[in-house]
Amino acid sequence: MLHMPKRHYVLALVSYLSIPVVMMAGASLFRVIDPEMARGHADYATNYRLLEMAGRGVLMAAAGPFGFIAIAMLEDRSPAPDDRYQQFIRKLKIYWRVPLEAAVFVAVFFLAYEIVVLMRELMISYQSFSTGTPAATIIAQQGPSGGMWAFGEALETLYLLVLIYLLWPLCFNLAGRFFKRPGHPVYLDGRTSPD
Repeated sequence: MLHMPKRHYVLALVSYLSIPVVMMAGASLFRVIDPEMARGHADYATNYRLLEMAGRGVLMAAAGPFGFIAIAMLEDRSPAPDDRYQQFIRKLKIYWRVPLEAAVFVAVFFLAYEIVVLMRELMISYQSFSTGTPAATIIAQQGPSGGMWAFGEALETLYLLVLIYLLWPLCFNLAGRFFKRPGHPVYLDGRTSPD
């Protein structure tokens, strides 16, 4: 019997996928909030500081990807009966859990990085194919703004890192259902039979 993931997992995933939209809106709002708008008012210094704090506050939407990772590592206090991921991590002792989480972090980081590298290579190949420009020329054109490209790829890697972390429990549970031994189904209320 296939169950839907818990509502909190779905909400976390939807919230995370909305981050790019929130960040673009925040960046647009940041450009609109100019502290120099306080010029000409009686309390220029206070108004300038308030506008500057409001601008920084808008940019705080970009902070916190590692907070999502920490939340993804926490145990669920009321797991569903068929939540194999929570059952697995609850059984682990701390001396196994810490190395497991470290290994998962390193593996997920390298996976996210390799996906970004693959996307870069595919974009260069597509641009080369669509414009007829050799790939070496496209790479040379990107050279002067290499810092900007590196920063963009770092942001993409961070985004994918947290996205994979959010999907990890769902993938673990799907794999558990796929590879489970035949037996009695487990219902939402924990029963193993419909009676």
